[in-house]
Amino acid sequence: IDLPQIVVIGSQSSGKSSVLEHVVGRDFLPRGTGIVTRRPLVLQLYHTPVSGDADEAKKTSEWGEFLHLPGQKFFDFDEIRNEISRETERVTGRNRGISNKSISLKIHSPSVLNLTLVDLPGMTKVSVGDQPADIEDQIRAMCLQYIKNPNAIVLAVTAANTDLANSDALKLAREADPECERTIGVLTKLDLMDPGTDAVDVLQNRVIPLRRGYVGVTNRGQRDIDNGV
Repeated sequence: IDLPQIVVIGSQSSGKSSVLEHVVGRDFLPRGTGIVTRRPLVLQLYHTPVSGDADEAKKTSEWGEFLHLPGQKFFDFDEIRNEISRETERVTGRNRGISNKSISLKIHSPSVLNLTLVDLPGMTKVSVGDQPADIEDQIRAMCLQYIKNPNAIVLAVTAANTDLANSDALKLAREADPECERTIGVLTKLDLMDPGTDAVDVLQNRVIPLRRGYVGVTNRGQRDIDNGV
């Protein structure tokens, strides 16, 4: 059954992972250079209400579970990140290849809404190392497979310091959703735009109009990530 879900697409290094981590409120996705997300990650969020002391209750009411490790709870989100990397390499190896076999992760937390999100590999143009020559076509086909679902909301992530007309995410979203009725534009890296430029026209939905408009976000920079902010 194709249940409603939010599918996140975007170019490599456009800020998809940071957007997802902000929705969850925790730092738990693998990071690095090149293609880091190499398998679809189906992320099911479950809101768990807390009672009593909020800080103490949050420690025990926030955990993750993987479909491939039934019954095992991960309370340490660093361990969740490591397990995503291990499970990715188990299927795809260390050679930066990709696979359409999804990883399913459930996160229970008092700070999330009941949502299902899908994180997909970032779109890339050129194969690196021993990646297959058709890596671009493989990733496009994988993304289309998820966003063609009429119950899917497409979160098209684009960096604000690039020309919106060159957005791979919006181009792909339009293929699956020609009327742009279920696509939400997310504009990242607003703080990295050149002095004298702004994103006002984009955010006011005047450049490439979407039925549900655009949301502008400023994510953590690399220094913030390194410092655990």
